[in-house]
Amino acid sequence: MSPLEYTPIDEIPKIFTELKRGFGSGKTESIQYRKEQLLQLGYLVKDNLDRFRKALYADLHRPPIETDLFDLSIVIQDVKNAYNNIDKWTRTERAPFHFNWFAMKPSIRKEPKGVVLIIAPYNYPIFLLFGPLIGAIAAGNGAVLKPSEMTPETSALIAELLPQYLDPELYRVINGGIPETTKILELPWNHILYTGNGRVAKIVLQAAAKHLTPVSTELGGKCPVIIDENCDLKTSARRIMASKVANSGQTCVAPDYVLVPRHFQDQLVEAFKETLDKFYPNTDPVRSDSYARIVSPQHTQRIKRLIDETRGEVVVGGQADVEQRYIAPTIVKNVPEDDSLMSEEIFGPVLPIVPVGDIDEAIAFVNERDHPLALYLFSKDEKVKAKVLENTQSGGVAVNDCVMHVGAYGTPFGGIGPSGSGYHTGKFSFDMFTHLRVTIDSPSWLDKILSGRFPPYTEKKFKTLSKLLYPSLPPRPGTKRSNSAWIVWAVAALAVVSGAVLAKPALRERLGL
Repeated sequence: MSPLEYTPIDEIPKIFTELKRGFGSGKTESIQYRKEQLLQLGYLVKDNLDRFRKALYADLHRPPIETDLFDLSIVIQDVKNAYNNIDKWTRTERAPFHFNWFAMKPSIRKEPKGVVLIIAPYNYPIFLLFGPLIGAIAAGNGAVLKPSEMTPETSALIAELLPQYLDPELYRVINGGIPETTKILELPWNHILYTGNGRVAKIVLQAAAKHLTPVSTELGGKCPVIIDENCDLKTSARRIMASKVANSGQTCVAPDYVLVPRHFQDQLVEAFKETLDKFYPNTDPVRSDSYARIVSPQHTQRIKRLIDETRGEVVVGGQADVEQRYIAPTIVKNVPEDDSLMSEEIFGPVLPIVPVGDIDEAIAFVNERDHPLALYLFSKDEKVKAKVLENTQSGGVAVNDCVMHVGAYGTPFGGIGPSGSGYHTGKFSFDMFTHLRVTIDSPSWLDKILSGRFPPYTEKKFKTLSKLLYPSLPPRPGTKRSNSAWIVWAVAALAVVSGAVLAKPALRERLGL
């Protein structure tokens, strides 16, 4: 595989123009064309599974099973889902029946937005690039993919393979760093999806605002874990720790910190220690092929600094090798709420434990901070589950597990507030890149019924229109239901019958209309 080559900056506007021309050709209007491109994307991944595994091992020391679980298999599953459902997703929908509107046949057409931009991060560079692309293809858009320059082997492989499988008139890769991305953001895209951090998201949003380009964001944040002492402790520890060490903690929905009752903290720590001993038996994780690396020395140094500056007690791990991009699985207990480890999203294999008095204090702690992309609760108590769900906000929630909600079939993935806006995966990616175009077809005979809309306005017209315009509301709070509700139904029925009669040309002729 050739090394990563950045796209020449002066070529970027030309690529955009070529894709605009390709979209303007109308070829994406064909559902069959979209199906072919979807299948080609699926086979791009399937034909090159081992090459992707090797590329991600080179970039992140990622264990192949993690690459298959969290990147490759999800793309192929989403391709099949979109291929099987695209006819249903793209079908024009009739609006729900309403007697004021049925004669105009209001409908909702599903149309592509145009040429879209997908900017993906380094942590899951295949799924977070190709997953949204599936939705863009299914919706009939052209797309430019911007992989992360921080995973050069994977980004180079994507740039090599995409033109071999997908139509280059509509789907292209642009590689590069800050200068190339800056140039990309100068262009008037029809939609942008950015996955990454909030700081860069603000830059993307500011650039998009110049063209009034709609932007969806998936931004992560500090995802809390709330522990109720009435939980399955061993299972909880295993699931939390597995989600924390996967990809060496570089997951936007990884558990970022744990809130646990003070008297239960030591039991939880022991359960975490036992779990890590089972994950990495008879070996240090630094020598394990089941443990990934941090993406760069700079990010490794950032995480090391957070550990060095903590006022909590490091009870497991803490070792770091910046050159080798290694941070040991680390557990820190008795972490103050204003600690270095609580100052930013860790995005690494370090788990701070913050002791609290009870569930209410844990809920208050979460609510005092930005809404997270995910929230995790471990409890057997249904009342505790209900309390946490009803009194917190987050992009998603997993009860008695971590991360797994992201892959739940038929559900959206997205944040709220600072953790992101918009939803994707599956049909929700299709929806994100789809313009819902409302259409009506208004027959001439309606003017007989709605003549009051035309000047000159008279008192008679006003009274007639008012009966159609203003529905009867339910009884005012604190009062009994009116006995005149039947009048509203009678008027509605009369309007429906009248419309049906007038819809028949022969009857209109006999009535002299």
